[in-house]
Amino acid sequence: MTQQKTPLDMLFHWAAERPDTPWLFQPVNGEWQPITWGEAADQVRRMAAALQGMGLEKGSSVAITGRNTAHWFLADLAIAMAEMVSVGLYPKQAPAHTTYILEHCACKALFLGPMMDMDEFLGAVPDGIRMIRMPYDDVPAQELDWNDLIAANAPKQEHRTPDDDELLTLVYTSGTTGNPKGVMTTYGNMIFAARGLMEALPPQGEERFFSYLPLAHAFERGAVELSSIYFGAQVYFLEHIDKLGSQLAEVAPTRFFGVPLVYGRIQAGVLKQIPQKKLDRLLSIPIVRGIVRRKILTAMGLQNARMCFAGAAPTPKPLLEWFEKLGVPLFQGYGMTENAIYATTNRPGANRIGSVGKAMPGAQMKLSEEGEILFKHPAVMKGYYKEPEKTAETFTEDGWLRTGDKGTIDADGYLYITGRVKDIFKTLKGKYVAPAPIEGALSRNTYIDQLCMVGMNLKQPVMLVTLQADARALPREDVGRSLVETMEAVNADLEAHEVIAKLIVVEDEWSIDNGLMTPTMKVKRAEIEKRYDNLIETAAADRGRRIVWEAEEAAA
Repeated sequence: MTQQKTPLDMLFHWAAERPDTPWLFQPVNGEWQPITWGEAADQVRRMAAALQGMGLEKGSSVAITGRNTAHWFLADLAIAMAEMVSVGLYPKQAPAHTTYILEHCACKALFLGPMMDMDEFLGAVPDGIRMIRMPYDDVPAQELDWNDLIAANAPKQEHRTPDDDELLTLVYTSGTTGNPKGVMTTYGNMIFAARGLMEALPPQGEERFFSYLPLAHAFERGAVELSSIYFGAQVYFLEHIDKLGSQLAEVAPTRFFGVPLVYGRIQAGVLKQIPQKKLDRLLSIPIVRGIVRRKILTAMGLQNARMCFAGAAPTPKPLLEWFEKLGVPLFQGYGMTENAIYATTNRPGANRIGSVGKAMPGAQMKLSEEGEILFKHPAVMKGYYKEPEKTAETFTEDGWLRTGDKGTIDADGYLYITGRVKDIFKTLKGKYVAPAPIEGALSRNTYIDQLCMVGMNLKQPVMLVTLQADARALPREDVGRSLVETMEAVNADLEAHEVIAKLIVVEDEWSIDNGLMTPTMKVKRAEIEKRYDNLIETAAADRGRRIVWEAEEAAA
């Protein structure tokens, strides 16, 4: 077996070697329904034949949407076998973005999977796109049906090996501003990333993954879908977001991938059962430390996790340290859609808390004179689809990818992210502030769920925060006292122009639904500033209070 093989080559390799071994586990009404490697390969071949039988030309764009399912994987592979280009769509994104993407890529067909707000999504689909219904009870009938197409088509046998520069998939960036951009990812990009992944983080015996982060994002596509195909690993899919905790505990994956918000909520769930002071006391007693850790890890579903990775957004250092105390090092990594999420990662034997690790094999990394992180390697995108000017802006004159992130690299090659180039703001005092490290420091307070520092047009920055669900039920005075104490501790280490002048506790949770977070769980700083503009202005003018509660302002 060679690591130069395409994902399709690997699918057929496993189908020949272990046809009756389950690969994908799809939950239906709480029951895991397995799909073997042999069954998966057969369905991929039949669906590829169906796509070609629909008269779609080679290179046509075919979209996939819905929550994570086994059929998302199968559709992706079938599109590749039909020599077409897959386009993942977030089921929960602005309808205008859905319409834009489908029109921009000239989508010819769409695989429709289960999702919330189905009517809203369907209303955003332009006329003329052929819809293929995935076989789930909560997906409405469409012109074409997965099971009918599988039954009506013989398996496609021939499989051409594509050239490295042929387009495999278009991954549209979720973006915090403007229209999404279609990142052109080639077969060569994907194969290079897979080869480096196998070298840096090889499988350790039988591997088991849990798929719940959006498959339209390059992180989940690479970390779970691609990895499972190359590793020969099993994949279990989340049935519903409300079952995340229970199904994670049931699956107990050997590798777990999460965004900081997920890890923060796992931490909050533990602290709800065992307050931090009690937990610290128990972990300090050698005779019970191991028992306590095992019970907590089993309750979280991480007792079998050989590696836990955090990505997609900066992970607060206090959160990393908290998991480290439990004996679960979170390997923070870094990457972007434009470089196939192939950049840096911490890993066993090379984990430095606070950094995002060392460069992956074959990845060249350096800093510009301004401190912007730059990359060059064969997994870097071909460019933005139909956007030559934006593509040119994203590369330096000598071909390095501009990440838009600022950072530092220590003497051992570990990269530290210091913030987004565009996130750095200037206060009315004319001083620049990088919010990311300050947000990370304040997030040590476990009452906080989400936070965002703003300061444009203010004399001094302020911090907006949302609270964990349990914290909202506690006496406001107690929570406020704790938040202010943490703020003062953080301020003690800051330059005068960086000091947080005030905390603003807002009522609503920031989410994809209300437009305050991207589908990849990044806070939309500009949208936060716009939504809370009046509250920020009022709070900043009130010099008498260190903390302002939105609920009190609304009642006043």
